[in-house]
Amino acid sequence: MLFNYNAITNTGEKKTGNVEAASKDLAVGAIQRRGLIITSISEDEGKKGLFNFSFRKNISSKDVVIMSRQISTLFEAQVSALKAFNLLATNTENQALVRVLNNVSEDIQSGLSISMSLAKHPDVFSDFYVNMVKSGEESGKLTQVFSYLADYLDRQYQLTSKTKNALIYPSFVMGVFFIVMVMMFVFIVPKLAVMIKESGQVVPVSTAVVMWFSDFLIKYGLFLIVAIVIFALYVYRLTKTEKGQKYLDTLKIQTPVFKNIYSKLYLSRIADNMDTMLSSGIPIIRAIEITAAVVGNRVFEDILKESMEAVKSGSSFSDALARHPEIPAIMAGMVRVGEETGSMGSILKTLGHFYNREVNDAVDTMVSLIEPMMIVALGLGVGLLLTSILSPIYNIAGGIN
Repeated sequence: MLFNYNAITNTGEKKTGNVEAASKDLAVGAIQRRGLIITSISEDEGKKGLFNFSFRKNISSKDVVIMSRQISTLFEAQVSALKAFNLLATNTENQALVRVLNNVSEDIQSGLSISMSLAKHPDVFSDFYVNMVKSGEESGKLTQVFSYLADYLDRQYQLTSKTKNALIYPSFVMGVFFIVMVMMFVFIVPKLAVMIKESGQVVPVSTAVVMWFSDFLIKYGLFLIVAIVIFALYVYRLTKTEKGQKYLDTLKIQTPVFKNIYSKLYLSRIADNMDTMLSSGIPIIRAIEITAAVVGNRVFEDILKESMEAVKSGSSFSDALARHPEIPAIMAGMVRVGEETGSMGSILKTLGHFYNREVNDAVDTMVSLIEPMMIVALGLGVGLLLTSILSPIYNIAGGIN
């Protein structure tokens, strides 16, 4: 929940702002830790109701990428952390991000570290992001860390966006085709079916099927729509459960058309995450744990968690990965080389670039194949429908002549 407050400092200066907290008591405690004396506090009414959007829905990955790049630039210019976040807050158009940056700057001013301040906003800054910043504070490489984060988030954003955008065009075309076909079955085919029945001629099997389906849509179309909506809601609710999410994630990496893209997408994310964290000095067990939390697929998350436990028990990371068929032999083998040569970071970086290229190539191939396949499929569908309906009409016309 978001709470708005009015407060004064020890010197009597008035302050206004907002704080995100699970309850009013926690909000009061967070404000008091900033050294402020509260005069009034109330829950933001705009955060209530049916349309209750969180920061995650208002702040895009691209916003965080740009912010990270700007922080890195400001740190390179020897600007202090407090001033950097204040500058970003005054020069950011996204009001949701402005509120977050103001809260972060206030926390820094009250004595908290940057990583602790960012950790208060888990919907915006992931565990991976916070731990990277923490490692930068400990190693004195904050500038480089924010630069790494910007590069990493930008790569992931571009890769994910390209994968999603590849499916938008075919989905739109198929949706329009479906609507047009339904309208033909409901409004056009019934009128033609009356002519065909009145002619008394023998109806071909394909025509009979088309006429039956048209009649079914007219009589039971509403029930079919309700059934589809109920099924969609059931699937949606199912995907919100642990079992449902794992099933959906398994489906992504096993469906013949998409498994090549999704598997390599998650493998590139694993390699990229591990490389970025190990290069920043984060211990390997912690790096595996964080990567498991942000990989975005329950199957690979379980693989990484099992691998983490195996590493804790004394196994090598490469041997732990090799036990799972979802991990390609080349990846486990290269990780083994990295362990033996002490160059795990550079090996993982190479793997990350390799799988990034593989995903890009797979998406490009899919996009180049989708259009001709879709044209052929749509052409066959329309052709069969027209042939089934028009051939009896031609027979009627021929009989009249």
